[in-house]
Amino acid sequence: MVHPTLKRGAERAGSRKAGSTVDEKKTTRRVPGAQRQAVKEAYQLRIIGGRWRGRRLDFPAIQVIRPSPDRVRETLFNWLQPHIVGASCLDLFAGSGALGFEALSRGAAHVCFVDREVRIGRYLRDTLQGLECTQASVHVENAGRFLRRAPRPFDIVFLDPPFESAALPEVCGLLMQGWLAPQAWIYIECAEGTPLLPPPSWQMYRSRRAGQVSYHLLRTGLPRTGRISNSREVTS
Repeated sequence: MVHPTLKRGAERAGSRKAGSTVDEKKTTRRVPGAQRQAVKEAYQLRIIGGRWRGRRLDFPAIQVIRPSPDRVRETLFNWLQPHIVGASCLDLFAGSGALGFEALSRGAAHVCFVDREVRIGRYLRDTLQGLECTQASVHVENAGRFLRRAPRPFDIVFLDPPFESAALPEVCGLLMQGWLAPQAWIYIECAEGTPLLPPPSWQMYRSRRAGQVSYHLLRTGLPRTGRISNSREVTS
């Protein structure tokens, strides 16, 4: 006969042993710290230059948000450096706000952010408040609908729609209806291989490729002889 105390002890030990398998399974489902950090960084951007240089911003985990890569933004703002200070900018498919926040950090007078996602609008407003920045406005609206408002001219326009979007031709046409300053800069970012058919009055200033991304800087108001030679540069 097994003593009752010993029997209860054996049952508890057996129970712990049986449960250990479950605990081990639970442990294997835990996300490692490095993986959690990678997931976090996938929805984070870093401001590259200006007064907020090095500042990291956490944006909503929405699949279609694809911030311009760091080296693409760095190249773009090197191109725009003589023109960004004091400029009025329109970030039409704002998403993470990477382009608009970079412009503000580098001295833009004002940035108008436009995006149709409510969560993005909330994030943009909260981020501006955290940065103590009042030189911006946020509009939660479809880009085409926004451009059917009464227009006001911008010096720089950023167009970085989701890659699967077909909105660029319509948007470019609407921008011609009073949204561009006499010599405005228009930045377009799209998937490599996407046909780029800007209005005839927009002239290519710079064009590059980085991996699967093509990015282009165009300008209005230049004479036809004002094209810059060797403007297409490709990096991979």
